[in-house]
Amino acid sequence: MKKIVITLIALAISLTAETLTLSGSVISDNQKMITSRFMGFVTNVMVSEGDKVKRGQVLYTIDSREIDSGKRQAELSLQMYQNQLTNVTLNLQRYKRLLEKDMVSKYEVENMELAQKNLLNMIEIAKARLQEVQNQYKYLRVKAPNDGVVIARNIKVGEMAIPGMPALILSDLSDLKIELEIAEQDMKSIYVGKKVKVSIPSLQLYLAGKIAAIIPSSNPMTHTFKIKIALLTKNKNVYPGMYATVDIEVQ
Repeated sequence: MKKIVITLIALAISLTAETLTLSGSVISDNQKMITSRFMGFVTNVMVSEGDKVKRGQVLYTIDSREIDSGKRQAELSLQMYQNQLTNVTLNLQRYKRLLEKDMVSKYEVENMELAQKNLLNMIEIAKARLQEVQNQYKYLRVKAPNDGVVIARNIKVGEMAIPGMPALILSDLSDLKIELEIAEQDMKSIYVGKKVKVSIPSLQLYLAGKIAAIIPSSNPMTHTFKIKIALLTKNKNVYPGMYATVDIEVQ
């Protein structure tokens, strides 16, 4: 009798459960805008839209004129302090000899020693500045921060690369999700971690997925919420922008 009751309950649940089919698009949840750290003219662009790239691959390069100028200034400053130190050191040695003959005061020698110490500090600062400028040369070769595909290219050779302005947009194909909207009245059956079925009609693919995120902000015009579906089954033929449908069981 108990088994019959359990069976009837299970049957009732299955009868009341419905499958909600929603439409969405494949997106990359790790999309990066690539920009340069320094201003300069683009000297070479190694990628085009649609190209797959590897982490660390050089995407484009910019000229070094701005950094060259900073390097020259740093080198001149360092040389100036080193020349001053040479003169101060020679004078200090002379003053010490004169002090032994009581021809200068101890105060004058101490001032000369203080000047030498200050110049040594200035030289260390100038060396650090020069090293900092030299380290900037590596940023003239803009590299991919991760594997991905170039989905937008906004620069050409000869154009000015400006810090903060996106030169390329790189989409990570290893972290794809389905983004869609669901009606407010269906939210009662939605929770993070719930298993769903995903279909990519153009590829005739059927993949497993689960709800990865629920964006807690409804669209006041349509009264829908945005949700993201993580793909549990990976397929190398799936790209951002593809049309997808998602089947979700609702009560």
